Amino acid sequence: MSAEHPAVMGWGTYNVDRHPRVGILFDGLEAHGFSVRHVTEPSAQSTSDRVELVRKPWRIVGLALSLLGTWARLARRGRAIRKAERPDCIVVGYLGHADVIAARLAFPRSVIVLDHLVFALDTARDRGIGSGPIRLALRALDRLALACASIIVVDTEEHARMVPRRRQRDTVVAAVGAPRQWYDAAATRTPRADGGPLSVVFFALFTPLQGAPVIAAALAELHRRGVPISATFEGTGQDAEEARRALGEAPIEWNERLGFSGLPEVVASHDVCLGIFGTSEKALNVAPNKLFQGAAAGCCIVTSDTEPQRRALGDAGVYVPAGDPLALADALERLARDPEAVRDASTAAHRRALDAFSPTVVAADLAAAIIARAKP
Repeated sequence: MSAEHPAVMGWGTYNVDRHPRVGILFDGLEAHGFSVRHVTEPSAQSTSDRVELVRKPWRIVGLALSLLGTWARLARRGRAIRKAERPDCIVVGYLGHADVIAARLAFPRSVIVLDHLVFALDTARDRGIGSGPIRLALRALDRLALACASIIVVDTEEHARMVPRRRQRDTVVAAVGAPRQWYDAAATRTPRADGGPLSVVFFALFTPLQGAPVIAAALAELHRRGVPISATFEGTGQDAEEARRALGEAPIEWNERLGFSGLPEVVASHDVCLGIFGTSEKALNVAPNKLFQGAAAGCCIVTSDTEPQRRALGDAGVYVPAGDPLALADALERLARDPEAVRDASTAAHRRALDAFSPTVVAADLAAAIIARAKP
């Protein structure tokens, strides 16, 4: 620990392989001179698994018992560390609504950072699940989690405005960013063959905000027009069946198993990485991970025209109205007929990623906030 940099400890059930966002923050903090240690018991549960609990609340008891055991193990490891040196700052990763409560109990005098990338109530609304009482409980969970945090990290200005007003001065906006593997994948790209079809990739958990049926309808329209497009879907989820119906007879390669380790190379092998096209309130408030990752991998980014995404990509993106499959089909047809435009857009997106999406840039404001709040 230096005189200027408090000791930072990552704590909780975050899984960097499954949810790389918190890993980006840690890489960025290390680049700013922080020493970071990790005390984690990674959870195998994804966002979808946790949202499923809202559909089947009787499963919460089992989850609670599992979490109690996890927290007990974390507390034992944390106590051992405190005997040697009390951490000045605890960072609780994405999906840490419950972890941050346990962290506050275990480290009552430490500055606690919560990476609040997802609001529980907002997610339930977007996916159309949960009754009135359940949504009230999720609102209470969001507020309790925020109350336990000293510093709240969100990904967009829109999400910052969702934090209670009295806590907004404690809120830091840090873009999702992209891990280093995605930048490395850009080196594996090969130029599009002259006369070859435009290759398009969409990877997702197929939640409503992502607008997979809109993409599928656009691909079906391009097939009807006879536009040469080679399309790949990676993943599956809530809207997958509706997307399959919308595709009709449009040819597509669909890999339902969303592999994380090889995904950067898969995406980098395509000309275009598709963003999100949903019209829900949540869809209008986010800049999705695929925008940052696809740009880092050197793809041309085509996504919906929303304020958070324009703020993130600027002039380096190709934008269409949210929820409009014909507009998306028109944009992809123009790109299919103009390889030079694809190359220019790909170069611009990658340059934007290098300038703005690296861990060092993403974590800069958080690093300053920790230094200000957790003086050693």
